[in-house]
Amino acid sequence: MKPKKDKSKYLFYVIAVGVLILFALILISSLLDIGEKLRRINPYVEYGFYALVLLLTYFVIIQPIIIIVRSPSLSIATSLDQNDPKAVAIYKRVAKNIVKSNELPQEERLLLTEYKNKEELLFNLQYVFEKSVKNQLNKIIIHDAKTVMISTAICQSARFDMITVFSVNLKMIKELVVQCGFRPSMKNLSKLTINVFGTALIAEGLENLKLEDIVPKNSLEFLNNMPYLGTILESVIQGAANALMTLRIGCVCRRYLFSDGSVITKEDIRRQAYKETLKLLPLVVADTIAFFPKRIVKFFTNRMKAKDEAEPDENIIQKGDLKTC
Repeated sequence: MKPKKDKSKYLFYVIAVGVLILFALILISSLLDIGEKLRRINPYVEYGFYALVLLLTYFVIIQPIIIIVRSPSLSIATSLDQNDPKAVAIYKRVAKNIVKSNELPQEERLLLTEYKNKEELLFNLQYVFEKSVKNQLNKIIIHDAKTVMISTAICQSARFDMITVFSVNLKMIKELVVQCGFRPSMKNLSKLTINVFGTALIAEGLENLKLEDIVPKNSLEFLNNMPYLGTILESVIQGAANALMTLRIGCVCRRYLFSDGSVITKEDIRRQAYKETLKLLPLVVADTIAFFPKRIVKFFTNRMKAKDEAEPDENIIQKGDLKTC
């Protein structure tokens, strides 16, 4: 009997295409607003801006999509027909890509280049992934989540946050695919596209997040008395929230690429993704804090010290005035 076709995948295809079109419209609308302002300076400045945008759009959005779609589709744990020459060819191609794109120990390189049969190759692929490739993928996920956290924490533009989150998440998926040598199925790619757009919309909404929405009143009064601290904390929370969602997308993508050898349900993917996300988030936050220049921290420290030193002086003056009186 022929296996039943999964008709639900076409629904995800349509939604994913619609999401990309909607994002394109939002992007064009934002760019036209900027171009209109630049036109007041000089028309050629506007034309130069549009030319720069076209180049960035190609390299940041279009090229990653092309690379992802052109990569071979494969799941290490799926039950492919072992007698199918195409399946065997894909396994060999994936093994070559992993050896080429990863810094593997010599022992693991030999596992992917010297094997007796296709069954042994499949086993070796699973072993090398768990041993080394998974760590490489985690480094990519952490790096891109850190980029999202820094950019969205520093920039105070909701629309820019949305575009940044979308482009960085797309780049992350492309890097994961290149590192593995293959991509998830088109259905799972469509799901990832929808998740990326949803994350970008949430990032835009987080720009309106205020401390009074999440901080107790007692703590809020303390923060209001500390200059700039409340604004910095709001930015850090927004950046951390966006980084958390980026980590989740990276973990879901990795789960789509490599399953654990059994049939994985949607609930399993979500549960495992959240567990792995919470493990990686402290690393992202720690790296981000270490990234900021010490002079910025020193600047705010000096401001606080100056204020503390000014208060005793005022008290001394008051005491002197009393004595004079």
